[in-house]
Amino acid sequence: MIEAPLITTTIVQGERAVSADPATVFSTVLGSCVAVCLHDPVALVGGINHFLLPGEQAEGRNQLRTMERYGVYLMEVLINDLMQIGARRERLHAKIFGGANMVRGLSNIGADNADFARRFLRHEGIRIVAEDLGGTRARRVQFWPVSGRARQICVAPGPKLAATEAAKASAFPSAATSTGGDMELFS
Repeated sequence: MIEAPLITTTIVQGERAVSADPATVFSTVLGSCVAVCLHDPVALVGGINHFLLPGEQAEGRNQLRTMERYGVYLMEVLINDLMQIGARRERLHAKIFGGANMVRGLSNIGADNADFARRFLRHEGIRIVAEDLGGTRARRVQFWPVSGRARQICVAPGPKLAATEAAKASAFPSAATSTGGDMELFS
């Protein structure tokens, strides 16, 4: 039997994606941001988002573009997108990643993002089956939406990542503690 090659889709800040294609894998890199991976094991569909901040109302002419960075918006559209391809809210389960404190002493953005994700999922009645949040290291997350499998690899700090995180921390006022290593989570 010949296996189809995997199709990797990279998800960046403010994006979300869903799929029912078994050849699809989503990938993202997180610092203080959080990614929520949702999976419906009956419909065999799943999706991921990557949010920068928990949630606030955006105003002005760039309102939608600003809202796309917020967890409250990305969580709602991710759930709606999944329901459009056959998922049922009551069957969804979640795996959540990220929320690191990348720049000591500047901000609690990572912890705020992690707290928001947990509260949102609890409020929506979506069970969290795995999480790795907090710490001080960035993570690369891969998520297979049909199987619900997730893999996380800690990323060595680098000057570009540190500069990006420092800019986020200074732009948005708001430390979770967790040690992280390589981790693979299965449903």
